[in-house]
Amino acid sequence: MPTLTILVGTMYGGALDVAEQVKPLFEQAGYKVDISEQPTINDLTHSADLTLFCVSTTGSGDFPGNFVSFVRGLQEKSPSLASLRYGLIALGDSSYGETFCGAGRALDALLEEHGATRLGDRLEVDAMETFMADDAAVPWVEEWIVAQQLKVA
Repeated sequence: MPTLTILVGTMYGGALDVAEQVKPLFEQAGYKVDISEQPTINDLTHSADLTLFCVSTTGSGDFPGNFVSFVRGLQEKSPSLASLRYGLIALGDSSYGETFCGAGRALDALLEEHGATRLGDRLEVDAMETFMADDAAVPWVEEWIVAQQLKVA
């Protein structure tokens, strides 16, 4: 059974809600799913076949408090993530201008720097356009799952 780890960076629970809403979609597709609300670098070194990041942006493009130590660990330890295959759902608010989805974009760049491979496009959910983030995330995840299954077949 393939495995998926969902790493959550959230301040007010929106990203966690997205993770909980998409988890059953992966389970129906045959994945064993774990959600990590306090992610560490060790979550990246487990034998998960895929990793999904659900990350909110706070302040002026900042990482949420529960995600800061994870990002610092990546920056300080600089591990090779060449075997990491991931998807990314970034939550933000376009009224913040240039810092819209800043945490998700910064995480994407950091993972790429360490050799990770993003599968598909990053989903950026705008709170100004989508009241419930899972309204955008669920269809994106459904397509993402199909794309990954086609690559394996």
